Amino acid sequence: MTASDQSEVWLRGPVPEVLSLLQPVAHALLQAVEEVRRVVGPLSPDHLWARPGGAASVGFHVHHAAGSLDRLFTYARGEGLSAEQRAFLDAEASPGSPPAQAATLVSAFELQVGRALAQLRGTRESALLDARGVGRLQLPSTVLGLLFHAAEHTQRHVGQIVTTARIVQALGNGAS
Repeated sequence: MTASDQSEVWLRGPVPEVLSLLQPVAHALLQAVEEVRRVVGPLSPDHLWARPGGAASVGFHVHHAAGSLDRLFTYARGEGLSAEQRAFLDAEASPGSPPAQAATLVSAFELQVGRALAQLRGTRESALLDARGVGRLQLPSTVLGLLFHAAEHTQRHVGQIVTTARIVQALGNGAS
């Protein structure tokens, strides 16, 4: 393994075809994918959906990170949410029946990050300060504000994924 393979994504150089101003967004999202793969991949369904001390489950955080990334990038495009996006939001905490497996959650998260990176590659610098409305209330933001928030929000949930995974693994299968 080379030193660059061991370093965090932001230390490996620019992401091709992404504006310099958006490199931190791309780096954060790619780092999130690596951490989700590493941490979520080996978890059993019991560990994925355990709620230690009533905290949100790892599965919720993965669902929410993917769903919020989709929603925030939708707003950055100047679009409203679809019925499908609203339904996903309503179901984020549900493990499903049968409960979603780690590979399914990781794959869905990777797919959403891939879509986000494609959108970053197509974002023009001249559009970064364009006004955008957020949510039903159309709270004010900009394209750059939404993209930055999407990255930091994703990283926040990845931190929760890492912490909650450690807790449920330490508690064993009886974690709840």
